[in-house]
Amino acid sequence: MIIDAHQHFWTLGRGDYPWPDASVAPIFKDFGPDDLNPALQQAGVSHTVLVQATDTVAETRFLLEIAAKTDFIAGVVGWVDLSADDAVETLTALAKDPMLKGVRPMLQNIAAEDWILGADCADAIEAMITLGLRFDALIQPRHLGAIKVLTQRYPDLQIVVDHGAKPEILPGVAPAALWRDGLAGLAESPSVYCKLSGLVTEARGDWDMADVATHGQEIIKCFGADRVMWGSDWPVVNLAADYAAWFRAVQSIASEHGPEAAAQIMGRTANRFYNLGLGE
Repeated sequence: MIIDAHQHFWTLGRGDYPWPDASVAPIFKDFGPDDLNPALQQAGVSHTVLVQATDTVAETRFLLEIAAKTDFIAGVVGWVDLSADDAVETLTALAKDPMLKGVRPMLQNIAAEDWILGADCADAIEAMITLGLRFDALIQPRHLGAIKVLTQRYPDLQIVVDHGAKPEILPGVAPAALWRDGLAGLAESPSVYCKLSGLVTEARGDWDMADVATHGQEIIKCFGADRVMWGSDWPVVNLAADYAAWFRAVQSIASEHGPEAAAQIMGRTANRFYNLGLGE
């Protein structure tokens, strides 16, 4: 069983996508299930987790509609403004759809690194725990300290760090201490998982497998295979590679830990974390 734990769809004409834009021409167009399916078939991926790409509840409903008619989508990670007065009501309404597995506040786009720790988010976070919704943390290394505090404050909140917290990957340069140490500290919390995704995009167009693998192995070292899940970050991955190239890279990284660990990374961890209910 291979599960892609992180992919996107968007229809730009809906009008609520400030990004992508013309600065990222290869992905500045519509993407839907028919565009992704050939790559899934080629890689042998059976299911995916569809993740929000903009900060509107309308998009979350749009993604749930797509999921309802797309066999390979096993779950959706949506968006809710956790600081809004009606956040608990919105979460409760959305969670009536069993395809909603989690929520992703776009923390990387918020200036305050500790925004998620604000009192106005507390009720919504408690509601997420009660509803069994997972927390996708779209963060950069500067947020790792705040997420660590979040885990201490809400030990029952199940969190996954998207894209390994977006480390800066430079040719021939070892992982930055801020990222490495922050990730290791966060991994001390058993409720925190990490996605092996997005690394080639952080390494830019001329990425080197050795540099990407070094950062990927650091993620596995910190969290262990049973708390690491791979994701394509398609179609964003197309800015630096393509689906097949990143899939092969992840397989290479995961295979160094043996078949059981690789099976966890390639599907079982995502199945368990998101409570997808898929057979092994």
